Amino acid sequence: MTQKETEKILEPKLWIEKHGNYLYNFAMSRLSSKDLAEDLLQETFLAAYRNKDRFHGDSNERTWLTSILKRKIFDYYRRKFRSKEQLVEFDSPFIQDEFMHGRWKENRVPHPWDMDEDWSSDEEVMKFVRLCISYLPEKWKAVFSLKHVEQADNKEIQKELQISESNIWVILHRSRLKLRECIEKLMNKR
Repeated sequence: MTQKETEKILEPKLWIEKHGNYLYNFAMSRLSSKDLAEDLLQETFLAAYRNKDRFHGDSNERTWLTSILKRKIFDYYRRKFRSKEQLVEFDSPFIQDEFMHGRWKENRVPHPWDMDEDWSSDEEVMKFVRLCISYLPEKWKAVFSLKHVEQADNKEIQKELQISESNIWVILHRSRLKLRECIEKLMNKR
C-alpha cells in the first residue's frame, strides 16, 4: 500500500476525537493510574503517527491503535517487572508445620462468597477490585494483569517477562490470596 493510500485510510487528525475515549478506557481498565494511562495513550498516538506507513489496512484504525496501546502496556509491565524491586514479604495464610501443612491459619480463613452473585456489574465491588490490584507489588501486578486483564497465555507471559511458568503460578497464587484478603477487608467495612 502506498503512503497516499495509507493516508486515505488513516486519519491522524481525528484519532483523539474518534478513538481517544475508547483507548483511554482500555488503558484505565488495565492500569492503576490515570496519569500512566494518559502517558501511554500519548505514546501510542505518537508511535502510530511515526509508523503510519506500516499500516497496511488489514484491520481498522481503532484495532490498529489498540494493538499499539496493548504493546505499550506490555512494555510498561515488562520494565516494571525487571526493575530492581526488593523481594516482597509474603505471609502465607497457610500453616507450614508438617502435620497441618497446607491448612488455613485460623485468623486467615476466607469468608464464603456467594458465587451465584454477578459482581462484575456492581460498580462498588469493581472499585474495590481495582483498588486492591493497585496495592499489589509491581511484579505481581504485572503477572496478574497480563494473565487476567490482557488474557495472555502463560507462554506469552514467560516470553514478555522472561520468567518460568512455575514462577508465574506462584505469583498468581499469591496475588489471588492477597486480592481476596484485601477485597474481604474492604467489603466488611462497607
